[in-house]
Amino acid sequence: MAFKEIAPKEIQGNLMRMIADEWMLVAAGGPDKCNMMTASWGFAGEMWGKECAVAMIRPQRYTFEFLEREDFFTLSFYGGRKDIHKICGSQSGRDIDKVAAAGLTPVFAEGTVYFAEARLVLVCKKLYAQDLKEENFLDKDCLKWYPDKDYHRMYVGEIVKVLEKTQEA
Repeated sequence: MAFKEIAPKEIQGNLMRMIADEWMLVAAGGPDKCNMMTASWGFAGEMWGKECAVAMIRPQRYTFEFLEREDFFTLSFYGGRKDIHKICGSQSGRDIDKVAAAGLTPVFAEGTVYFAEARLVLVCKKLYAQDLKEENFLDKDCLKWYPDKDYHRMYVGEIVKVLEKTQEA
């Protein structure tokens, strides 16, 4: 299996459905150290004349440290591979080697990391980060997702490359 590069607007499928139902891994780092986490919150579209994706990370997540430090991050999709998401969404890279536990093969390119098992990868260059704040919630019902007041940080990234899994001839 190999990847081919496609334009963001050539992505097949509904990204909203993919993020919410299929889930994704948010990853960052390099060969010395990297981490990833399962996420089902985020979105994609046009911002500032660029094709962008948004990842939401809570500050206590180990992956947060990597997104803070690195200039690039990836969002990757694995189809029905919930086994990957179960490990990457319930275990911390502080405690275990999630790459090995999930059976993933890291690929270090474009200043970041993604995994060979993905069916689709969005490589994103960070453009903007901002913390969600309680006083900015117009619909206070949304605060139910934050009983510990551990509000996400939103990372807007320009999608600089999209890689789609292909069958090699």
